[in-house]
Amino acid sequence: MPILCEFKTGSVRPWNNPRPDTRATINFPHSFVALPRVPHGLSSLDIGKNANVRVKSTIKSFTRHWADCHITTWSDTTLYGGIDHIFVLAPNNLDFLTGEHMRNLSADPTDPPSVRVNFERSFPTPPKVVVFFNYIDLDKSRNWRLKTTATDIDANGFTLSIETWSDTILYAAQACWIAYPEDREHIFSTSVNTTEVRPSYLPQLQQSKAIEFDGVEFWKDPSVFIALNSFDIDCKANFRIGARVDNVSRTGLTWHIDSWWDTVLYSAGASIIAFN
Repeated sequence: MPILCEFKTGSVRPWNNPRPDTRATINFPHSFVALPRVPHGLSSLDIGKNANVRVKSTIKSFTRHWADCHITTWSDTTLYGGIDHIFVLAPNNLDFLTGEHMRNLSADPTDPPSVRVNFERSFPTPPKVVVFFNYIDLDKSRNWRLKTTATDIDANGFTLSIETWSDTILYAAQACWIAYPEDREHIFSTSVNTTEVRPSYLPQLQQSKAIEFDGVEFWKDPSVFIALNSFDIDCKANFRIGARVDNVSRTGLTWHIDSWWDTVLYSAGASIIAFN
C-alpha cells in the first residue's frame, strides 16, 4: 500500500523568515525492505511578486527509513512558504509506474509543449494517469499561467503536456506523473478545478466543492494526496495558492483551492489521489 507523507516549510521556520532552501528529514511511518519510490508534488506556495516565480521540490536522498525533502528557490526570488506531498511507493507496489518530465525553454527555446511518454512496461488496459507540478520558473512581468495534462492514454503510454497561454513567459516547468491500473481496488483519482465552482473572470480567494468517490470502495477513511496541476494568477501581488482537502470519509471529500491577502486567483487546478 502507498504511504502519504507531507513536508511543510512552516514546520522548519516561520513564513516571515524566508530562505532559499528549506529542508527537513521526513521519517516514513515504517521501514521498507528496499528503497521506495517517492513521486512528489507541490500543493501550496507563497512567493514574492518582485522577482520571478522560481521554486522546486526535491528529495535529494532517501533510504528505507526516511527522505531528505527540500523546497528551494534561487537567484533573487523570495519563498515565504510551501508544502510538498509525497506519494511513497513500497517496493512491492509494482503495478504503479511513475516518472518526471521537464520542459526547459531556457535551455532549448524549441522544447515542445507536449511529449509522448512510453511506459517501461505496458498495462493490460489503459491506466489511470495523474500529473502535477514540482518545478516552476515563470517571469515576474506577466500573469502566471501554467497547466499540465495527460491525454491520449493507452496501455503503452500517454501524451504529457506542459503549457502556458496568453503573454505568460515560461522558462521551465517539471511535471511528475503516476500511472496505475484502472481496475485497482481502493484507489480513486481525479483532477479538480476552481472553474467547477465559478468562472475564471470572477476571481475570489476561497473556493471548495464536495465530491464523491464514484463507487470506489474504501475499508477506512483514505489518505489523500493533492498537488497543483494548473493556475492562473495575477502578477500584481504575491503568488499565493494552496490546495487541500477535508471532510474525508469512505465515500468522498471536500477539496479547497484558496489564495489569501491581496492575491488575485483567476483559476487553479489540482490532482487528487485517495487511497487505502
